[in-house]
Amino acid sequence: MTIELVVLGSGTPFPTPSAPACSGYLLRSGSSTVWVDTGPGTLSNLLATTDLAAVDAIWISHLHADHTADLVLALYALDDGGLGSGTPVPVLAPAGLRDRIAAFLGKPPVVLDPFLTFHDLRDDDRHVIGGLTLLSRRVDHGDVEAYALRATDADAAVAYTGDSRACPALSAIARDVDLLLAQANHLAPEDGAPPPDADRVHLSADAAGDLAHRAGVRALVITHIAPPTSPAAALDRAARGFDGPIHIATARSVVATGSLGRSRR
Repeated sequence: MTIELVVLGSGTPFPTPSAPACSGYLLRSGSSTVWVDTGPGTLSNLLATTDLAAVDAIWISHLHADHTADLVLALYALDDGGLGSGTPVPVLAPAGLRDRIAAFLGKPPVVLDPFLTFHDLRDDDRHVIGGLTLLSRRVDHGDVEAYALRATDADAAVAYTGDSRACPALSAIARDVDLLLAQANHLAPEDGAPPPDADRVHLSADAAGDLAHRAGVRALVITHIAPPTSPAAALDRAARGFDGPIHIATARSVVATGSLGRSRR
């Protein structure tokens, strides 16, 4: 079976005119749909793609706002907008998200329960969502609790790095997948100097390409490219380490494991 990756947003660390939606994606296999990261701007692109009632689960890599902010708006859509299925949507996320949203709203956490059911992620967690199995692995994003994702169905596998620097868990979760969705936050300095402090907890575009090569993935999608790095420069640097197909994540684009080409675009 094919797994479709639908890009809802790829910008970071804030919306810009060229990338007005931050991190967010849909993974679809058969009748199963999982919303992966809910960065600002992603809900509107989701609603342009499918119904919110069709979302079977929400998976959150870490609690930074560029990966979570639209979950508050999704709550409004489920409650005031009546866009849900009538059953609470499971939210698989690092601990504390339920309380954080409730505090933002100034309400007790129990008011979220008719719409969202929170499950705290742990390293090596497995959750079955319809035809998709979700494996979460703890990764190294500095002092922030963060996870990478491997999603599999009967025939295909997709991995998502979330936000992380290079670490053994990333290599393990990406091993032999059909499609790797990897952040490419910056460019590694040509002279080998360390990156700026802000980039010490992210993959560079160069590291994303190296990861794809070492893990033996079939195709790479690069995302989460931070200003002032351009997507073209990130693609060029990722291609130094990986000679398979590389796609740049753009809002509402779709990459399917069943139709991966051999040329870059």
